[in-house]
Amino acid sequence: MLQDILLFIGVGFIAQMIDGALGMAYGVSSTTFLLGVGVLPAVASACVHTSEIFTTAVSGFSHLQFGNIDKRLFTKLVVPGVLGGIIGAYLLTLEQISAIIKPFVSTYLLVMGIVILWKSFHKSQEREVTRFLVPLGVIGGFFDAMGGGGWGPIVTTTVVARGHNPRTTIGSVNAAEFFVTFVQAIVFIVTIPNLLTQHWPVIVGLLVGGMIAAPLAAFGCKKLSPRALMTVVGLLIVGLSIRTIYLAII
Repeated sequence: MLQDILLFIGVGFIAQMIDGALGMAYGVSSTTFLLGVGVLPAVASACVHTSEIFTTAVSGFSHLQFGNIDKRLFTKLVVPGVLGGIIGAYLLTLEQISAIIKPFVSTYLLVMGIVILWKSFHKSQEREVTRFLVPLGVIGGFFDAMGGGGWGPIVTTTVVARGHNPRTTIGSVNAAEFFVTFVQAIVFIVTIPNLLTQHWPVIVGLLVGGMIAAPLAAFGCKKLSPRALMTVVGLLIVGLSIRTIYLAII
């Protein structure tokens, strides 16, 4: 039991270091690991989102302390993200829908990742992104619940690709994720019997590791240059998208 908890602490730490610094991949990393050891998709997503209540709270507060949050961007994303998350959590049991949609989402993210990489090597003027944030938040929240992760990859990638400052985008998306995750976790706790009693080692391990990493990751986000952030985010999203598309094809 202790070994299992320590393993999940390590998974949570690594996943949150990536997510807090780059604005994505906590859910993707953690869920991929849980599915790999045989956890059912709905349970894996439920455990990840329950642990994220705590990790995103620490991460959001840390980004606020380091001045990484654009309040206007945060406000426009949070309510649509919550609505999308509730819908996705309810529909997660329809695994056929998730399997059909995932390759299309990954293809979209692959294109966005390439756009970000291109922009990281070409000087372009930053601009405040204000349009189409409501549908983006709904879509991000929906796929985040359906796939155990996706809020960061979809929302952060799209906003950065459209020219918004990478640092404040990452901080704002991470802060909004707390509210998106909170409502998803409530839905999962209500609909999955014995989630907290049966799977508590997974949840506790992930949240402890994530809470330790969150302030370190937020500090790293503040210190990295926008170009470096864009390059790493682009490479990460391209790699994850190619992997997902490949697994869907074979």
